[in-house]
Amino acid sequence: MQIIKPNIDINFMGQRKLALVVSAIILAIGVASLFARGINFGLDFTGGTLIEVSYPTAPELGEVRQALADAGFDDFTVQTFGTARDIVVRMPADQDDETGADLSTQVLNALATQEPAIDLRRVEFVGPQVGQELAEQGGLAMLYALIGILLYVSFRFQWRFAVGAVAALVHDVLLVVGILSLFQVNFDLTVVAAILAVIGYSLNDTIVLYDRLRENFRIKRKGTPTELCNLSINQMLGRTLMTSLTTLLVLIALFYFGGEIIHAFAFTLIIGVVVGTYSSIYIAGNAAIILGVTKQDLMPVEKEGEDQPDVEVLPERFRSST
Repeated sequence: MQIIKPNIDINFMGQRKLALVVSAIILAIGVASLFARGINFGLDFTGGTLIEVSYPTAPELGEVRQALADAGFDDFTVQTFGTARDIVVRMPADQDDETGADLSTQVLNALATQEPAIDLRRVEFVGPQVGQELAEQGGLAMLYALIGILLYVSFRFQWRFAVGAVAALVHDVLLVVGILSLFQVNFDLTVVAAILAVIGYSLNDTIVLYDRLRENFRIKRKGTPTELCNLSINQMLGRTLMTSLTTLLVLIALFYFGGEIIHAFAFTLIIGVVVGTYSSIYIAGNAAIILGVTKQDLMPVEKEGEDQPDVEVLPERFRSST
């Protein structure tokens, strides 16, 4: 089997220790933020009331917030929804234990002092118990995804690769959640969906790298695991960068032009794509090397009379002392 030699020659694995230090520092900052500031859970998890109103002309959000504050409300959020004339007001569940209907009437009366012609579009109420169940189900969804990935990669490759893949995914999830905590991004069900999408995106790059690394282990006669991992990363680098850049273009467009309602979703995916691309290069392969993967682990079982695959010598430029 002939493997195309890459034109790119970057010694990624030569900087693997520095990359681990950088990851450890960022993870430490994120975990510290989680303990100190926590996660800014949205109404999906904390419970509360969502009220959507429509104005005849686009209002100033500052004036809308001031009208609610003058009416005695606190700890609320005001966002545009779709168009500049549609406003969404989110109230937490502890507004004097008001029911959704009573609270929406009070909010509508407060906003009508500025613009009597406003129209109530919808009212949604999420109870605290439902929010707690959603939080538990979201956490279980991520846990089940990681367990399924561990089993799949163990079956598809080898257990050291499975542990490396899960380590890279845990790294990605912790890093993304830590950044969300650091910037106090509103954490709702769309963010959970984005994190699950990040897991799938990162795993895709990791599987491509592992598949290339396994192939190189089988056909290269010489070369250490570190050298072969470096070769594999260079071979898949063009595909990885093209996929990441085109995905980022779409997500950046969503972030700036999709409205505030999907800002958290788009922001999470933007961070996730960057982190996932980084981890597929520096974390996934590095973890397999640290766990001691060898050629013997990946060589196919030899059968008597079976033709053996062609072998190649590792190109000189990918050989290193690291």
